[in-house]
Amino acid sequence: MKKRGAVLLALCTVLTGCSSAPETGQLPTETAVAVSGKTEGWGFRRMEGARPEFTEKQIQDMHTYGCIYMGKEDEGIYLTFDEGYEAGYTEKILDTLKEKNVPAAFFITGDYLEKEPMLVKRMVDEGHIVGNHTQNHPSLPTVTDDKKARDELSVLSENFKALTGQEMKYFRAPKGEYNERTLALVRDMGYRDVFWSFAYQDWEQGKTRGKAYAVEKVTEGLHGGIVILLHAVSSDNAEALGDIIDAARAKGLVFRSLDEYVPAEM
Repeated sequence: MKKRGAVLLALCTVLTGCSSAPETGQLPTETAVAVSGKTEGWGFRRMEGARPEFTEKQIQDMHTYGCIYMGKEDEGIYLTFDEGYEAGYTEKILDTLKEKNVPAAFFITGDYLEKEPMLVKRMVDEGHIVGNHTQNHPSLPTVTDDKKARDELSVLSENFKALTGQEMKYFRAPKGEYNERTLALVRDMGYRDVFWSFAYQDWEQGKTRGKAYAVEKVTEGLHGGIVILLHAVSSDNAEALGDIIDAARAKGLVFRSLDEYVPAEM
């Protein structure tokens, strides 16, 4: 494997719903995990005109714990949204996905499920994946009691199943923060951790920059196997999504569900 000793130059730690906004898997396990408890923030080195570069430790962790972060270098593209709260743009995003026949994954919190059950049901009814972003959106490594950490996933999963009849099987770490303990805990609960290989600062509603900016930021970062993280609270993303989809397809990229994910080779 090529040596990757690069310092993380672009720390893409992304908070669903953001600190300025309100945030408020029935797959339990009692397995103890004796692994590293050092908190990591997900980030990577962006490479102009190429796929981003990750550290050897990141790559090893992603493969050891079966995480999703960047797919095999082919034409695949995986579109994901984080939903910490509703700002009025998810309906337009869903309309565009339906019009363009594109699958996506939406990661929700307990507060979102409680307040927006009809949108969540629409996501499911239209064939999208709804993933677990925890009940209360804590940085999971800070929840040091394993039972409480598991409850953050299982309570939301149980409520989601009661609403939709479906199980949750994908997880995204709040704030992009994790450690080996949480990677193992999430895996042992039957979930697959989903990180990303592209994101930009799109979660602060007061810092909108317009449709053209969003199109430019996303399209300049496109690469084979890309896992895109966008925030559904952004009006820029909602307005730009159709053009982003068209631009990706013009580059020969095919939108795939997370269920079709093929991991990058080590």
